[in-house]
Amino acid sequence: MNNQNQIRVSLIVAVYKDIEALDLIINALKIQSYKNFEVVVVEDNNAEEMKKYIDSISGLDIKHTSQEDIGIRKTRSLNNGILASEGDYLVFIDGDCVPYSTFIESHVRLSEKNCIVSGRRCNLGPKYSSYLRKKKISSATLEKTFVLRFPFIAKDAIEKHAEAGFYFNPDGFFYKKFIKNRKTNTSILGCNYSCYKSDMVRINGYDEGYGESSIGDDTDLNWRFKAAGLKIKSARNVANMFHLYHDRGFREEIAAKDNDTLVKMNENKKNNQFVCKQGLNSH
Repeated sequence: MNNQNQIRVSLIVAVYKDIEALDLIINALKIQSYKNFEVVVVEDNNAEEMKKYIDSISGLDIKHTSQEDIGIRKTRSLNNGILASEGDYLVFIDGDCVPYSTFIESHVRLSEKNCIVSGRRCNLGPKYSSYLRKKKISSATLEKTFVLRFPFIAKDAIEKHAEAGFYFNPDGFFYKKFIKNRKTNTSILGCNYSCYKSDMVRINGYDEGYGESSIGDDTDLNWRFKAAGLKIKSARNVANMFHLYHDRGFREEIAAKDNDTLVKMNENKKNNQFVCKQGLNSH
């Protein structure tokens, strides 16, 4: 890790109102095994409470971007963060995902030029999410005792995929022998992926032209990165995080616009328009 410790990482956290969850993330970032990183909190809002909280944070190199709250504009918010970032390597997480202590180190270990690293998330159910939020247990303790607690975490996990919480050292024998080359889904998960900043700039960042949609921005990024000649590899069971449980009612509210999004996306694919027209260049 000596050479890789020289890579300056920008961890970009997409948030909206949930200061309680962000506090859990910040505490997890303070104990990261990898130290050469900055935190860029990208807020799809401009709440005074969020600003006050971020201003109170110590012990981390932290930036904060915000914008007017006029509907879901996560893609623009993320582009704000990319432009504000100073690292050579970008790691993206959502504001309801608490990273393991090895999270940033794992992304850097797996990083390659012309490659996107795509992780997964361990979905917690209502009980364990409440334990974290109420600080009855820390994410560090949950990480260390995960194997013992797994049956209970899995039972609680309404959205399944609790097995994504098992961690394997990417330099270890078991990972190299049994995990590294397994067949697994490598598609980008927007709350847990990383890339070199230069590769993100190559495709002009997130496409802001779709507007509100329940179709994930990661769906768009996945084909655009591939069309740009980049490969995607899995960080499953290496770059781990806990996903806090919440309802998904907001997706139902905007799902009516999904067909328009798909039409636009398919048109872009047909034209091989992987460099989006309305992205980083629109700021």
